[in-house]
Amino acid sequence: MAADGGSSSLGLPCVFSPKSRQYLALCAQDGRLRIWNTDSKTLHQEYVPSAHLSATCTCIAWGPCRTVKEGPQRKKRKSEAVQVEEKADLLAMGTAAGGVLIYSTAKGSLHCTLDGGHSGGVNCVQWHPEDSLLYSGSDDTHIVEWDLQTGKTRCKWKADRAAVTSLSVSPDGKLLLSAGHIIKMWDLETKEVYRKFTGHSTAVTTLRFATTRPPDSNGLYFLSGAAHDRLLSVWQVRQDGKDKNSVVSFTLTEEPRHIDLFTSTSKDQAVRLAVVCKDGQLHLFEHFLNGPCKKPLSPSCTVQMSGTEESPVPVPLLAAALGTDPQTALLAYGNHLQPVMERVAINTAERHVCLTRDVQTSMSLSLESTVSKVKTPIVSAKSKLLVPGLPGHQAPIKGTTAGSEKRKKGTDTKEMSIEERLGEIELSTGKGPKGAPSLQTDNFAVLLVQGLESSDANILNKVFQTRKDVVIKKTIARLPLPAVLPLVEEITKRLQGHPFTAVLMVRWLKAVLMHHTSYLSSLPDLVTQLGVLYHMIESRVKMFHKLTKLHGKLYLLMTQVATSNNSNAVTDVDHTAKLVYEGESSDEDEASGDEGLPADDSDNWEEDEVMETMEEDKEGRADEEEDEEGRTESKANGEEDDMENESEEE
Repeated sequence: MAADGGSSSLGLPCVFSPKSRQYLALCAQDGRLRIWNTDSKTLHQEYVPSAHLSATCTCIAWGPCRTVKEGPQRKKRKSEAVQVEEKADLLAMGTAAGGVLIYSTAKGSLHCTLDGGHSGGVNCVQWHPEDSLLYSGSDDTHIVEWDLQTGKTRCKWKADRAAVTSLSVSPDGKLLLSAGHIIKMWDLETKEVYRKFTGHSTAVTTLRFATTRPPDSNGLYFLSGAAHDRLLSVWQVRQDGKDKNSVVSFTLTEEPRHIDLFTSTSKDQAVRLAVVCKDGQLHLFEHFLNGPCKKPLSPSCTVQMSGTEESPVPVPLLAAALGTDPQTALLAYGNHLQPVMERVAINTAERHVCLTRDVQTSMSLSLESTVSKVKTPIVSAKSKLLVPGLPGHQAPIKGTTAGSEKRKKGTDTKEMSIEERLGEIELSTGKGPKGAPSLQTDNFAVLLVQGLESSDANILNKVFQTRKDVVIKKTIARLPLPAVLPLVEEITKRLQGHPFTAVLMVRWLKAVLMHHTSYLSSLPDLVTQLGVLYHMIESRVKMFHKLTKLHGKLYLLMTQVATSNNSNAVTDVDHTAKLVYEGESSDEDEASGDEGLPADDSDNWEEDEVMETMEEDKEGRADEEEDEEGRTESKANGEEDDMENESEEE
């Protein structure tokens, strides 16, 4: 049995009715609820909430099918008695203001309004499969259990520290899954946590039970999908409680927006899964859930829609519903205001199927069928128009068509291309005045996204010319995640070109790797996406080692040549005197010799006096010694004379 439709809180809600898939409910950008009949492919009902602009619809969920009394009918005989068919009737809509609206397709009007349960916006609503109960999760981190018979809150409890972004009730109605900061499994009887699971790094947008087995049999599985996550994780509820990590992963091309599956009732039955991604592609999976699987599973078949133009343009898929036959599916594609429904036979033997459809003709046919009851008055060309005014006034009356054409022409002439706008903005700061502010980083991010989507080289060149690291970092930080991979591919192309552009691209590549490493690492086909860049960087790095060696050798040679040139260059000594002094005569030199002597410093006077006194002392001592010797000699001569006189006297 296919699971009931759910919706993503990040995208516009789009859900098929359960079982017969007779209706498709959509909430477009204008906040209106439109219900389309998939059999007749026409608009069945349209409902405009009173606060469709302020309190927009954030999520949709169809209630279980039930028997509906459509009015008084005549009493049938026993032979005419037929089994009453159950139809999808009630539709729950969560709003951004915190209320829940219950719409009845049988009545074509609002059934009831559920208010007072949440203080924040409602992110998800989920019906109980049997009882007339409804569960809603909100930004206020609470889960509310509503009783639709009374229209009041039956129970309310806090589910997580973060906002509750997704809910899912088990097929037997005993368990409830909620996703906030982590994934929790609640027992609906006691409102207590039964199990906890790790969850995802981003907001969980999808929760679904994949099997209908009891939780104690190790056979209960459920799957979860998150925003900006290209993997759909499958979790197993085990008896031993060791079930914090996912056991199976399904590989997608983008984050999931709409999921439809046929649950497995036994181990011998495979789970059939149809996932519509954000990029508009449909992925079909079929897998037996009986234990962990290490490698992520790729889709068995991928379906994509395109137009019939010469250069085909992809047509986004909005929702898909699996049929009882594995090779049939009900698809809704186009836009939310005017979708196209079609039952398609898909050849699942091929890995990739591309369906070409003329969307314009199918949309015009459906519009004609829906607006066929409206009649427009037929006005003949001879009729005259009488307007109030002065009699005899012959001023020509201009029709509305001419005015509208003139307005259109005027608007066409005033509109400027992106190239002209960029020329007027003047990205280069040198042309503008000194005090003029530079271009804001949010404008850079918008221009970069436009250039990547349109592959306009002029826009990309003007954005990539900036060399300010602060502007580059802020631009990369404000860049949306879907534009990161195209930016890396564009940087890879430019890195292979001229070295001057490669120097500029290295700054952008560094900023991308610093801000979006976690997103790039989450890509399942990262090696194939960044293979060219990896090989190019590896070849550059290999050459860098050789170039550094060559640079070192050249530097040594240049320094040796410079030193040898300096040593060989001999400078000639200049023998010319700096100053020449010539005297007039030698007499004057002798006479004025004392005068021409330089004056001694006052510090040297004492030293000269000490030297003179020492010399005088030495001379005085020498004279005294000579006098003493003379005295001794005279004494000796006197004694000898006395001795001679005595002898003579004798």
